Amino acid sequence: MLRTKCGQQCFLTPFIMSCLGTICTIMVLLKAVHGDYWLGVGSYDMTGPAAEVNMMGYANMDQVTAGVHFRLRARAFIVAESAKGERFAFVNLDAGMASQLVTIKVLERLKSRYGDLYKEENIAISGTHTHAGPGGYLQYVVYSITSLGFVKQSFAAIVTAIEQAIVQAHNNLRPGSIFINTGDVENAGINRSPSAYLLNPAEEKARFPNNVDTQMTLLKFVDGESNKSIGAFSWFATHGTSMSRENKLISGDNKGAAARFFEDWFRTNNSNMSYTSNTGNRNLVKTAETIKATGGQLCNQTSSKAFKVRKTDDSQFVGAFCQSNVGDVSPNVLGAFCLDTGKPCDFKHSSCGGNDQLCVGRGPGYPDEILSTKIIGERQFEKAVELFNTATEELTRKLEYRHIYLNFTNLEVKLDNNILVKTCPAALGPGFAAGTTDGPGAFGFQQGDTEINGFWKMIRNSLKKPSQYQVDCQKPKTVLLDTGEMFDPYAWAPAILPIQILRLGNLIILSVPGEFTTMAGRRLREAVKDTLIANGNGVYNNNTHIVIAGLTNTYSQYVATFEEYKQQRYEAASTLYGPHTLSAYIQEFKKLAISMATGTQPIPESLSPPDLSSKQISLVLQPTGDSTPPGIKFGDIKQDVVTPKGGSLNRGERATATFWSGNPRNDLFTEGTFAVVERLEGEQWIPTYDDDDFCLYFKWRVDNSTDNSFSFATIEWEIPKTAVPGVYRLRHFGAFKSSLVSPNQYFTGASSAFSVA
Repeated sequence: MLRTKCGQQCFLTPFIMSCLGTICTIMVLLKAVHGDYWLGVGSYDMTGPAAEVNMMGYANMDQVTAGVHFRLRARAFIVAESAKGERFAFVNLDAGMASQLVTIKVLERLKSRYGDLYKEENIAISGTHTHAGPGGYLQYVVYSITSLGFVKQSFAAIVTAIEQAIVQAHNNLRPGSIFINTGDVENAGINRSPSAYLLNPAEEKARFPNNVDTQMTLLKFVDGESNKSIGAFSWFATHGTSMSRENKLISGDNKGAAARFFEDWFRTNNSNMSYTSNTGNRNLVKTAETIKATGGQLCNQTSSKAFKVRKTDDSQFVGAFCQSNVGDVSPNVLGAFCLDTGKPCDFKHSSCGGNDQLCVGRGPGYPDEILSTKIIGERQFEKAVELFNTATEELTRKLEYRHIYLNFTNLEVKLDNNILVKTCPAALGPGFAAGTTDGPGAFGFQQGDTEINGFWKMIRNSLKKPSQYQVDCQKPKTVLLDTGEMFDPYAWAPAILPIQILRLGNLIILSVPGEFTTMAGRRLREAVKDTLIANGNGVYNNNTHIVIAGLTNTYSQYVATFEEYKQQRYEAASTLYGPHTLSAYIQEFKKLAISMATGTQPIPESLSPPDLSSKQISLVLQPTGDSTPPGIKFGDIKQDVVTPKGGSLNRGERATATFWSGNPRNDLFTEGTFAVVERLEGEQWIPTYDDDDFCLYFKWRVDNSTDNSFSFATIEWEIPKTAVPGVYRLRHFGAFKSSLVSPNQYFTGASSAFSVA
């Protein structure tokens, strides 16, 4: 149950909610006539290849896509001063992180559409950090090793989704108002490197009640003509690692789940949906028994789109849950325990008798990772609904942005004591290879290791022996991979990074190309706020909101504090540019803040990131063709839904059917669906759930047990407690091709009907 500040109670079911339309919301909407800005929102499917592609995040080569938990989306908002005036666009991706190459190609497409209206300075593209999306879309070697190089399908799906989300938002621009609200999310994240956090100064730690940030900041977008809400974007820090490194279903993880719950909640509360049964409960079983599986049937490429439950159109509400300073924050809130003993892991190293692979974090639904994903998603969703319904502080005044590229491999940094230091070429330490409690690494490393044995030194040196300058610069990190000095076959790590500030009245968004730890993020936010106040002639004050948008515009791994860097746990070992990385960020963001506060422009640098698209290597083989046994058609049932003899399935149980199928990489079914649950209404089958629903699973596998490799699609429907009693069936859409070069053919098939009591 959710309680709002208005004193209402909201029961979290899809059809019984009473939060929207409260007195406090009405007061806000009455205030939102016309508004100070022009607003537009958009959303587009970016799910990508649902088979045979390595997932981005855990660097586990065995973790390849094999179905869909729920679809991934790019969600965008545009704020402009007028219909043709200054603006910026913010895009939130259900992806591991942003990609420099993705940003480059998106900007090229937008330039061809809109000229110089959208450019690198006024577009921010941020990842939620799900670890359950297809990889192969980043351009640097270290991020594409486990995906076997560049994956064109992954890349194209993301670029197209960002473009289309921005196009939708651009086309939807109209006058409106923006309201901001903040509040604390309870028990949705813990610090996964608490021993490193403790190394920060005692007086600094004493200023904060927790070793993670619990605040969520939410923006509510209201149409100025209709006074209807059109979207909400929020920022809160917790990792997208509720789904484990063993999972093979594409999933937006907890933030994607929160977005799905929020959008469905809004849709349910703003529609005239009604559900009636076509038969009485006594006749459900009898009716279902007369309706058998359809068998496979050919259809056209767009057939599945007609069966989508949620249609993408101009009227859609867009709710996004964005990432913040997530570096050391885990959603596995029960803590980390040893697999062999069940006892808590070693505090300093997060290992079990020296074995990091035995130390694994537990989510609130342990051992059910999907339940954990749901719970952490719900905790963010519930707070977002509360903030949404009680948001009364309106953002007004100026819209601004600042952006600059910097070479982070040799930045000169002046510390507080006026000592000059430099950042370093990128490098990873042995603690990086140890992984985290969310996803343990391998090869015998532990978090906190600063030594490398002779064998690993030999392996390292065969790739690239670090220069003495690099060895000295990175201390106390020991260089395990000298990625910043490795350029064969092309660059292993980024050198030129973007930093960006977006201003929307009293809100400042800091776009950072990495994962800041909790304390690193706090220092950056405070430094920027103090700089704005000191230089802003009263425009900025202590009520100015500062949020960090993590993993934005490109990706450069982690940023730990100088003190945390000393222990060399995972986050510190993954802080690429040496011990003064955070100081460099703070210094350069302060320069941008002064520029914004004084109304000047930063001194332009003659820097730009490389476009390495022509150098990419792709080792993922294309599907060679699909087949079925003699007498079997694609879409035929291999295993039908099983129900109790003479009875119905109950809510909370699973209905499962398996179909003969083709490779999902033949067609991504973008804005379509691989799976549908249909409900019988009179004599018509009505789509009720699709593969964008949390309760419906599309799973794909290949049977290699015979000389002929056949593939199957299994659809599992976990019947919601809110499902209306009635007659249902499961439908599958797919594509097949007879050979590598043959055209796609499309098919569909449905299971036998079954009743839900």
